[in-house]
Amino acid sequence: MTAVRENLEEGLLRFGLREFRPGQRAVIETVLAQQDCLCIMPTGGGKSLCYQLPAVLRPGVTLVVSPLIALMKDQVDSLRAHGVAATFINSVLTLSEQRQRLEQMAAGAFDLVYIAPERLRNPRFMEALRGTKVELLAVDEAHCISEWGHDFRPDYARLGQFRERLGFPPTIALTATATPDVRSDIEKQLRLKDAEVFITGFARTNLRFEVFESAGGREKNNSLLRVLAETPGAGIVYASTRKKCEEVMEFLQQETKRKVGLYHAGLTPEQRRQVQDRFMGGEVDVIVATNAFGMGIDKAELRFVVHYNMPGTLEAYYQEAGRAGRDGKSSRCAMLFSFSDRYVQEFFIDMRYPARDTVRQVYSYLCSLKEDPIEITLQELKDRLGLSTGAEGIGACEQLLEKCGAIDRLASQNNMASVKLDSDLPTMLDLLPRDAKRQRKVLRVIEREVGERRFEWVFFQPQQLAAKADLDRDAFNRALRELMKLDSIDYVPPFRGRAIRMLTRETPFDKLDIDFAELERRKQAEVAKLERVITYATSRRCRQLEILDYFGDPDRKECGSCDHCSPNGLAEFIDGHAKEQDEIGEGTLEAVRISLSGAARTNGRIGKLLLAKMLGGSAAAQVKKLQLHRLSTFGLLRDLTQTEIADLLDAMIACGLLKQKETFNKAKKQKKFRTPTVNITALGTEVMLGQRGPDGLRLAPELVRRLDARLRSPKSLVAQPALEQSSPDSISPREPQREEPSRQHPPEEMPAPKSVAASAKIAQSTNDAAPFIPKPTHFWTWRLFADGFTFDECLAVRRLDEETVISHLARSVDEGLSVQPNWFLTNEQLMLVEPLAELAPSDRLRAIVAELPDSIRYEHVALYLKCITATGNEASPAYRSES
Repeated sequence: MTAVRENLEEGLLRFGLREFRPGQRAVIETVLAQQDCLCIMPTGGGKSLCYQLPAVLRPGVTLVVSPLIALMKDQVDSLRAHGVAATFINSVLTLSEQRQRLEQMAAGAFDLVYIAPERLRNPRFMEALRGTKVELLAVDEAHCISEWGHDFRPDYARLGQFRERLGFPPTIALTATATPDVRSDIEKQLRLKDAEVFITGFARTNLRFEVFESAGGREKNNSLLRVLAETPGAGIVYASTRKKCEEVMEFLQQETKRKVGLYHAGLTPEQRRQVQDRFMGGEVDVIVATNAFGMGIDKAELRFVVHYNMPGTLEAYYQEAGRAGRDGKSSRCAMLFSFSDRYVQEFFIDMRYPARDTVRQVYSYLCSLKEDPIEITLQELKDRLGLSTGAEGIGACEQLLEKCGAIDRLASQNNMASVKLDSDLPTMLDLLPRDAKRQRKVLRVIEREVGERRFEWVFFQPQQLAAKADLDRDAFNRALRELMKLDSIDYVPPFRGRAIRMLTRETPFDKLDIDFAELERRKQAEVAKLERVITYATSRRCRQLEILDYFGDPDRKECGSCDHCSPNGLAEFIDGHAKEQDEIGEGTLEAVRISLSGAARTNGRIGKLLLAKMLGGSAAAQVKKLQLHRLSTFGLLRDLTQTEIADLLDAMIACGLLKQKETFNKAKKQKKFRTPTVNITALGTEVMLGQRGPDGLRLAPELVRRLDARLRSPKSLVAQPALEQSSPDSISPREPQREEPSRQHPPEEMPAPKSVAASAKIAQSTNDAAPFIPKPTHFWTWRLFADGFTFDECLAVRRLDEETVISHLARSVDEGLSVQPNWFLTNEQLMLVEPLAELAPSDRLRAIVAELPDSIRYEHVALYLKCITATGNEASPAYRSES
């Protein structure tokens, strides 16, 4: 053991390190003991050393399987700088370079060889391994092997069989993100034997996790600008689609002075390489990208990662967000959350799991085609069948058909091109300039391939001719494009998709080995993962604790730095760059209470934007259609812009005064159409009623100043002049006759209490010492009923018992306020009580009431008699209209 320890310390110095990071030593000792192991270590935790150090401490080759092609060269260069014999073999190399490195590997010239999983499909590579002694197999990003993981790659599925072919060498599987189910699947798929599992923890203490809830692009853009303004340094902004990436990039270029780059799979390899190099070199400090960017990007000083759109899984989110702060310094991870983002993710899920009937149609159509192979693109197949699914969905159908043995999808690099030389010259080289060396080289191999078959189409595989010309594929294609400018050369490029060879045309679809029940189970599992992302975004718990719970981290605890744990701690977290929020003043407090009152009276039936329009007094058609203009909070915040009101509502949602709830819109009759509505929380109710202040409310300093400046005086409440009076006796209810609340309006239109904030003026005129609204009185109970709340709702909002509420209504009648009997009696109860109208309160009346149902108490009847006496011995008009 002492010798091993000394070797470890000596090997550590070889990598320029003085000490191990947490968990590294135990993993390395297990690998040196030639035992299989699974290592779960957070991004930046030093996973690479766990196989690199063993590779230099013992003879033989360590084969590293990694999807991170972009990072391979950097890792190899770093290893070589420390005197480690390492190389990589991937598609970036020319064929001659690949051959040379394969020969060196077989000769034992390398300690570490990095390969992409696609190499396992290459016969030449597999043949070269026959004479190579692989002492250790390292599988990086091991979660890619699991179909339950967030980034399943079919080529990884070959690794179990590959291990068997190598004779089951000791294997280490490494990942930063794996749930318990995925960890179990990794061991199963790799066929690990009695594997030691090391979990060094998922927590990233230097990352601040935040969520900015928004209803649409405008609010997301404002939040994005805010994060970038508060956070200097480089970062990544992830968006869900190529189109959205382009939109966000253009927006940032217009609205900021940041140097912004764009990266997605739609760019050419050369374009992607250039933008990546500029980002790594510091010429670009913000990259807007799809999830195609970042895996393998070793830029330690990323200060922020923003997800403009919600990702599909927490694994993907944590992996992508974890690219920030790899240098250990404080960094931000912000998600710009909108409920509508789930539609994009649901679309992606639907594409991965096509319906049975869609697969049937694709199979039947392919069987009807007589070509062999069939060259038809995914888009062409979709268009011919008239299917509503996307091209990705057609691709998923083909994958299922291939997996069950119905078809064989040919590799695109094997597709044939064709060329025709319409010239009888012995050689056409004389038509080219002598300095066009590559073109002359390509033409020479083409003439050799064509031979005597001039004036006819000759088929060939471009990569084979490229190898004969000793050129990589890109250089070969560029030279070929130049040759096509000659009139005597015709060229048809190979089919760009994957050609299909039918393995069976006679098997009925229902006899194919496709387990649609299992596919549905996996689809629902992905939907459940998506729901966990939504739970993360809407939870009031510590953000990082929500993530650690998901991954089953045994050492999970609150982070102390996220937007929930430390809502006002951003300035300290990012070294004082952001400004502390100004103290909340009278105007801001007033706006908060008005907003809460508006949310309460709409009863969680409308969304945030519509709520903002109502509060701002918008004349929008939808506001009038739902009769929101009749609510007493309509227009109370008209001195603010819609943007300012929306920002205020966002902040109230973030600190738990309001919450958004996803509901089905039955009117649309679409199962997946959901509208997030705004609801007041129990905490918000307490703030609305003056029982506490809006603790944890985080607003931009400029917004606080605008709110206080615009809403400091009662003149902002122009919609409610009556409430500025000092006596409740002068306040009259609204003029329109009232019906029973449950029948008067649809739920969206249900009125609610008038502005609690406005009535705070009344309280302050009589009690200047009270910082908030005074303790509730009978007037506030009456106000709730007057604005349409039911009896049960009033009990809940006021948190009073039934007897107290009845006494409040009785006192209201005594003070001249109109109280309707149907506020506290149902129609059925009124029918029983109405015959008692001629009686006066007495022992006889008590005896009669005692014979009525238990739900009718003497206090109810006494209040009823008081009400009809005050209105001229008539029952409520509302009741009469319903009877």
